[in-house]
Amino acid sequence: MNGSRQPICWSDTEGREAALIHTGPSRDLRVDIFRGLALWWIFIDHIPANWIAQFSLRNFALADATEVFVLLAGYAAGIAYGTAYQRHGWLYAAADVVRRAWTLYIAHIFLFVVFSAQVSYSATALDRSEYLDEIHLDVLAEAPYRAMLEALLLSFQPAYLNILPMYVVLLLLFALALPLLSRPLLLAGLSGALYTVARLKGWNLPSWTGGGWYFNPLAWQFLFVLGALLSQHPRRLLAVIPVRVADVAAGLVLVVGLALVWFVWPSDDLSARVPRLLTRLVILVDKEGLHPMRLVSILALTWVLVRLVPFDAAWLRSRFAAPLVLCGQHSLAVFCAGIFLSFLGRLVMEAQDGWWAAQAAVNMVGPVILVAVAALSAWYKTKGRATPDRASAPLALATDMPALSHPGNAKVT
Repeated sequence: MNGSRQPICWSDTEGREAALIHTGPSRDLRVDIFRGLALWWIFIDHIPANWIAQFSLRNFALADATEVFVLLAGYAAGIAYGTAYQRHGWLYAAADVVRRAWTLYIAHIFLFVVFSAQVSYSATALDRSEYLDEIHLDVLAEAPYRAMLEALLLSFQPAYLNILPMYVVLLLLFALALPLLSRPLLLAGLSGALYTVARLKGWNLPSWTGGGWYFNPLAWQFLFVLGALLSQHPRRLLAVIPVRVADVAAGLVLVVGLALVWFVWPSDDLSARVPRLLTRLVILVDKEGLHPMRLVSILALTWVLVRLVPFDAAWLRSRFAAPLVLCGQHSLAVFCAGIFLSFLGRLVMEAQDGWWAAQAAVNMVGPVILVAVAALSAWYKTKGRATPDRASAPLALATDMPALSHPGNAKVT
């Protein structure tokens, strides 16, 4: 390795996920840039009538930003905490995972308080009570004290505020599963069994408003675990299916997904033209329990993108990609800011008479603010700190999928 290379911090908060990795050819910026893209998609998808949302992932596949976010979160956790477990044992690594979960919990509570105040004030000032109904904050007026308690217990999750609670639970489950990282087939089998039972039996965590959690962590943990196993045992996992077979299968999955999104779902009389069983199969692709078609879709996307986008692609280090990379490196701060900005963007679009002017203002100013938040977060992380020791290995997916290198030597701080 070139001794002049300076390490930078790959993480969005302090904690064990702050893995130090090199810039230059040893760093896989695809992880950062796709997490940055997921954050942008979350921002634009949360704004009703946002024209540019037509170009988000959900309009081209049976998956969206949530699947991207969870898969990459599992990948990052596998590297950071898997390495800590190998070096220091379960108690040490699990303590770091719990600390990270606590950080996310605090961020969620802060987000809940500020977002609830934002929506409630807007609904009152603009006489738009439908805001409270749509965001599911109407119960704050009916039972405010109980609502606050249930929010602290994560059993009350208004709309837009259900990703971080799921992430907290996924990390806590991962802390228990750390010893099984060295036995990938067993861990994948147990995780897959829990996913299957949760879907078939309807297992979910209880919700105060009924119906269980919007993102069922007992199902979504499977995608998180697959991401973690991919970071630790890439060769074993990717050798299960021959490369050419995987290429064809992934392409077929993406084509079927695109056909469903563009041609099947928009059909008004679909239920009258196809058998009921087939209708249930192609329409009820639920997001809450991570429908198998959504799971297969994100795995196919991952395979295709890693195969098509080289590890050392020049555009990954271009000025064009830099804002997305920066946002991906500081995802927690950017995610929280994006939730506030998405509702603010909705208010702007509804208040402006000029449709194009409102669209342009929201979709140009919003991303700039998100990048500024990421830059500020990066500045705070490095302000007044000495340059840390150089990492010994990258957070990376290699270009040649069957020959993915094991990142177990990555240094974490």
